[in-house]
Amino acid sequence: MPLDSDVAAEVDRLAKSYADELIAFRRDLHTHPEPGREEFRTTRAVTDRLQAAGLSPVGLPIGTGLLCDIDQPGLRPGRVALRADLDALRVVDEKDVPYRSTRPGVCHACGHDAHTAIVLGAGLVLAELAAARMLRQGVRLVFQPAEEIIPGGALDVIAADGLDGVEQIFGLHCDPRLEVGTVGLRAGPITSAADSVHVRLTGPGGHTARPHLSADLVHALSTLVSQLPLALSRRVDPRAGLTLVWGRIHAGAAANAIPMEGEAEGTLRCLDASVWESAAELVPGLAHQIVAPYGVTVQAEVHRGVPPVVNDPSAVAVLRDAVESTMGRGAVGTTEQSLGGEDFAWYLTKARGALARLGVRPAGNTQPYDIHQGTFDIDEHAIPVGVRTLVAAALLAGERDESIQVLS
Repeated sequence: MPLDSDVAAEVDRLAKSYADELIAFRRDLHTHPEPGREEFRTTRAVTDRLQAAGLSPVGLPIGTGLLCDIDQPGLRPGRVALRADLDALRVVDEKDVPYRSTRPGVCHACGHDAHTAIVLGAGLVLAELAAARMLRQGVRLVFQPAEEIIPGGALDVIAADGLDGVEQIFGLHCDPRLEVGTVGLRAGPITSAADSVHVRLTGPGGHTARPHLSADLVHALSTLVSQLPLALSRRVDPRAGLTLVWGRIHAGAAANAIPMEGEAEGTLRCLDASVWESAAELVPGLAHQIVAPYGVTVQAEVHRGVPPVVNDPSAVAVLRDAVESTMGRGAVGTTEQSLGGEDFAWYLTKARGALARLGVRPAGNTQPYDIHQGTFDIDEHAIPVGVRTLVAAALLAGERDESIQVLS
C-alpha cells in the first residue's frame, strides 16, 4: 500500500528542508567521534537538537544513548521505532577531508554518524507531521550506544524498557556496495550471528628433540585450528551457514622449545538462530575430542555476541512501499546475506521489524571503500534518502493491520 501522494510530497519537501543541516550535523559527529559507551558529546548533540524542536528526549540510565517519543492526540496504541547507533570505531581516519576525525585512533568508519543524522532528521520531519495531525501511531526514536561492542548497546535499550509498547522497528545501515539513491531490502536473515571463540591449550613443555617425552602442544594446536571448523560443519545443518574462522594463533617463543601453552581466537558465525543456540555447546566438546590424543589440556570458550538479524517479511513490505512512495520503484534494490554481526537482532526478539541497506556509493564509483576501514566515507546525498525512507516507513506502519502484536 503506497503512501498518499500528497503526504509523500510533504515528506519530500521536509526532507529537503533539513538536508543541509543534517549533512553539517553528520560532519560534526565525524569530526568528533566517540567509541562505544563514551558517546557523551554525541548524546548531548542529539538531545539538544531534539529539545530545540520542542521534543522531550530521555537519556538511557548508562549515561549515553537516548529515546525520544513523537506523539499527537488520538493515536492508536503501540509505537513504531526508528533506530540509530551512535558509536565510532577505534580505527585511524585516513581521509583527507575537512571533517576528518580530530580524535587520534577513532573514526566513524561504519557510517554510524550518518545513521544518527538520518534518524534525527526523521524525527524532525515526523515532529512537523505530528503537529499537522498526520500521524496515526506514535513513533519512538532510538539512539543507542555501543553497537560495535559485543553483545551490543541494543541490550541497554531493552533493559531500559526502550521497546515497551513498540510493535515494529526499522533501521538502516550504510552499504558502500549500493549506489546512492538505492535502498537494499531482504526478507528473512540479512546478517549473521556473531560470537567470539577462545581456545587455550596447556602442557608440560619440553625440548623439540624429545617430543615423545612431552606433549607436542604446537602440533596439537595446529590440528585443533584446522579440524575444529570442519568438525563443526559436519555436526549442524549445512544450510545454517555455520563458519568458524581464526584470527589469532600464538604459541611459543623459541624454535627448539615445545611451549607450555598456546591459544587461538576467532569468530563463529551462523545464519540460523536455532543452530546458533546449539553451536556454543558443540565447540568445547569437539575441541576436547580433537586434542585428546596429544596429552594436552584444552579450555574452549564461546563468548556470546549477537543472534542473526531476521527481517520480518511484513516489515520489509513496509520499507518497500516507503521507498517506492518517496523515490520510485527504481530506488528499491536487493541485498545479499551478510556474515557480519549486527545488534539490531536483539530488537527483533522483542518486536517485528527490518534492517535495510542504504546505498552510499557515489554514482559512477566502481571501487568504493569498504566499512571498517579508515578510508571509508559516504556520498552525503544518502542522508535525505534515508530520512524519506524512515519517515515513510513510520507513516505506513501506522496504517497497517492493527492486529500486529508485540512479540514476547
